[in-house]
Amino acid sequence: MSRLAVPKTYKLFIGGKFPRSESGRTYEIVTAKGAFLANASKASRKDARDAVKAARTAVAGWSGATAYNRGQVLYRIAELLEGRRAQFVDEIQRAEGVSANAAEKQVDEAIDRWVWYAGWTDKYAQVAGNANPVAGPFFNLSVPEPTGVVAMVAPQESSLLGLVSVVAPALVTGNSVVVVASEQFPLSAITLAEVLATSDVPGGVVNVLTGSPAEIAPWLASHSDVNALDLAGAQQLDWVDLQIEAADTLKRVLPPEPDVWPSLDRITAFTETKTVWHTKSMI
Repeated sequence: MSRLAVPKTYKLFIGGKFPRSESGRTYEIVTAKGAFLANASKASRKDARDAVKAARTAVAGWSGATAYNRGQVLYRIAELLEGRRAQFVDEIQRAEGVSANAAEKQVDEAIDRWVWYAGWTDKYAQVAGNANPVAGPFFNLSVPEPTGVVAMVAPQESSLLGLVSVVAPALVTGNSVVVVASEQFPLSAITLAEVLATSDVPGGVVNVLTGSPAEIAPWLASHSDVNALDLAGAQQLDWVDLQIEAADTLKRVLPPEPDVWPSLDRITAFTETKTVWHTKSMI
């Protein structure tokens, strides 16, 4: 006797939980050949606000963790990604219509990239910070600190690798993230969210919205509680207007990038430099 398949509805990931969009909207995700894959939630302005609120609440705990602890948490995510490798490969192969080898390559590169960033948690401060020469009996130290809440538009042509390439470096320094996933290929983003939910990442540190970047990005760009904006995947949007909206609240903005490569610059892009003076002991 044949059975009916159970179509899956992928939900948003906000504050460590998986709510449906408050609007009740969903949209169909199809394979490269047009066959139905699943339903995904279509995030609204209210969902974006909820995600920012969750991210703001999570900043203090995540940024206050030791660099070593953040590194261990990020390494754990890589372990869980490895455990779900077959699922990611299957999702990417069906959604993007690529070969098994191409899907495997994307997943392996995403995992390796996550590990690479995890290794920087207790090292970037030594590279990006410094001791400054000053006149007088003082120590003068410059140290990088996290910006806060970073809103992102993930690269739209990649199911997993593009998402990892923007989210991982922001987490290294203690930022929290609200990311708008690829509209066409969101399945890997929600599967990654399921990985995060079962890892040691505190709820709210990463929040994943699915749906239309054109609809959601303006609300994030203008939100007064968002500290920075990464427009890596916003090539097809009116991203100059997004920059203008972000400028009203003095956000730091990274413009669209055709390819997002791993780099120290991506880690330090969303940090602020704090300079501290301290009197030298005269003993």
